[in-house]
Amino acid sequence: MNVPNFGPGTDPGVLRDWAQTVEGLGFDLLMVSDHVVVTPDVAEQYPAPFYEPFTTLAWLAGITRRVRLGTTVLIAPYRHPLLTARMAANLNQLSGGRLVLGVASGWARQEFAALGVPFEQRGKLTDDTLRALRAAREDLEDYRAGPIPLWIGGNSDAGIRRAVRLGDAWHPLRNTLPWLREAVGRMKVIAGERPVPAFAPRIILRITREPVTGPGRLAGEGTIDQVVEDLEQLRLLGAETVVLDPFDGDPAETLRPEAKWQMLATLAAHWDLPPRTEQP
Repeated sequence: MNVPNFGPGTDPGVLRDWAQTVEGLGFDLLMVSDHVVVTPDVAEQYPAPFYEPFTTLAWLAGITRRVRLGTTVLIAPYRHPLLTARMAANLNQLSGGRLVLGVASGWARQEFAALGVPFEQRGKLTDDTLRALRAAREDLEDYRAGPIPLWIGGNSDAGIRRAVRLGDAWHPLRNTLPWLREAVGRMKVIAGERPVPAFAPRIILRITREPVTGPGRLAGEGTIDQVVEDLEQLRLLGAETVVLDPFDGDPAETLRPEAKWQMLATLAAHWDLPPRTEQP
């Protein structure tokens, strides 16, 4: 579940309620997004307040026991690679090995400018961060990071190539089922003789009373039967994890999270969630 960590209705109490709802219903992964400066281009989609992901997940780790915690996605160029590696390693250790780190290169030009980070170099900076994270996983004396899964976000071929070179999974965001099916085939072609990354898509969660039809229907959109069928099709495509995104784009939704919790409960009642071992 992608939990909104932004918007006018978001505060520590709501974030706690989200975490307890997600874990209580049996979902196994809670993820949040990443922005550092709420510049005008960011605020159009993700208005303040915006809760920084490492801080937020560290706090949620202390009030949950079983659910994995992650980022969808961390904007790699915003932080020095060694700082990101240190924070990720510490969070994974403090949470009992529950961190899943989704990473991408970013899109908000004004935010890059505010941070003094060159937008045109975001691809290289992302690769530098991923190499630092991979090195930290091997440094058992200092970082003690453990096997943090690295998911690579981005719907472009550049994102797929980065996943093949430096990631453990490709993490595409909100698209149609035909597009995802074609993209999985494209990933296998790009990988060639190299290992194919795991497939971990993030899809919308929008349950409707009437069926949604037409070629533009997003995966995860429609009646509960359509959503369940989409999840089954993604499983057949090789997805072991699917992240559900309930945010419809209206910041006012964050003032009424109960409607989204009801969608989660409906899905949990219609989809067999796998049992997970309790964390100590």
